[in-house]
Amino acid sequence: MNKQVCFFAFFMALACNMQAKVRLHHLVSDNMVIQQQTDVRLWGWAKPGRRVVATTSWSDQRAEAKADRQGRWLLTVQSPRASYTPLSVTFDDGDGAVTIRNVLAGEVWVCAGQSNMEMPVKGFGNCPVQNYNQEVIHAAGARQVRSAKIPSIMRMTPQEDADTHWRECSPQTVGDFSATGYFFAKLVNRALDIPVGLIEANKGGTRVESWLTKENLERYTQEPTDSMGIVNHKKEWDYHRAMLWGNGTFSPIVNYTVRGILFYQGCSNVGDPGDQYSERLKLLVDQWRSQFRLGDIPFYFVQIAPFVSGNADGTWNAELQEQQYKASKAIANSGLVCTNDCVLPYEGEQIHPSQKQKVGERLAYLALNKTYGMKTVVCDSPSFRDMLVKSDTVMIHLDNECGAISRFSDMVGFEVAGADRVFHPARAKHFWQPGGGYWDECIVVTSDAVKQPVAVRYCFRNWLLGNVANAGGLPLFPFRSDNW
Repeated sequence: MNKQVCFFAFFMALACNMQAKVRLHHLVSDNMVIQQQTDVRLWGWAKPGRRVVATTSWSDQRAEAKADRQGRWLLTVQSPRASYTPLSVTFDDGDGAVTIRNVLAGEVWVCAGQSNMEMPVKGFGNCPVQNYNQEVIHAAGARQVRSAKIPSIMRMTPQEDADTHWRECSPQTVGDFSATGYFFAKLVNRALDIPVGLIEANKGGTRVESWLTKENLERYTQEPTDSMGIVNHKKEWDYHRAMLWGNGTFSPIVNYTVRGILFYQGCSNVGDPGDQYSERLKLLVDQWRSQFRLGDIPFYFVQIAPFVSGNADGTWNAELQEQQYKASKAIANSGLVCTNDCVLPYEGEQIHPSQKQKVGERLAYLALNKTYGMKTVVCDSPSFRDMLVKSDTVMIHLDNECGAISRFSDMVGFEVAGADRVFHPARAKHFWQPGGGYWDECIVVTSDAVKQPVAVRYCFRNWLLGNVANAGGLPLFPFRSDNW
């Protein structure tokens, strides 16, 4: 009997000791990637008032923090230069040490948005990703790219932790990585030769309002923020609900030290009136930058792809693309990827196009040029600058041609309209004549059906694919010269 009592007492003491050990946030774990050469935040929980000490394998530094009344603590350590050398960090609150291992210093990016960001390398049901087998094979030895997927959950209040873990890239794991995020990370890793970590905090079908805080929703929108109001609000699907996804899926990561945010979202906001989407997207970026407390970190995002959306000739999809373009001009330290050529001709009703490599690599071009200083990388798509009408011809200039356009003839995707506001398909070609005047080199657009044009559009339809690009092969942004 005494032996049983002693054994029980020993077991209880051991259990209490295990429970007393410092607890780390799930992102602060084995295989993590920490942002290089900066003050990296590490955090978790301990007994209230307990002092937590962190020591690192790469220096003699010691960092300390005291747990508050709720047991929360947060400290910072100075991270080393990026390398593939495995690192470790030990945390000790006096009741026992916890060590995380196989940590790499590199570049950390958040992958946010809806299903086209969530879409994994292995694809969704009936939604494949091009070259899946090749990516699985090439992932062998690619552990320098790592990812942590935050579970997509709804919560009424902001969550502090998430049941996640860091994954090393391998043929066994790469299929579950965000395809867009993986192709971004793969190219950045190749260009800079340093580890890249992805934090995937996204949810398919979500609207921009899904990620806004209660405070921002109440101040800037009419969206309900109480539980009954959210449940009774006229939303066809739960993933359209405001606030809940940000609370459950994004809030757990805002203490992490990251380089920037990648964002692919917008399909669920098609049809929003006026400038509502561009204004709310800027609001969201301001919110996230405030929550991360890292200044105006880069925000690189993706224009939604062409989609039939019930009527190939409609313009509501194009109007959302236009809102995204406006947002790119209003949001500091941002960049927008054009996807007009990222849809195959037979994918008009495929909301998840298969060419995710183009998307991820174009996000990488933005980061390499604007964040990492590789100015020789072409990263911006051409865009409409101005126009001049001469008789039956519209003459246009583009910005960001980068010294050339992709073709001199057989340009498709242009339409012109006269005073009746009816648009007709148009021919377009490169125009040049000696003289050096402003209009001596431009693109000229004509249509036999419009003798006195007043407006020009390019791919400004739900489903209209063009073929004009700049010297870097980046496609021309859809545009309209009118505001009809």
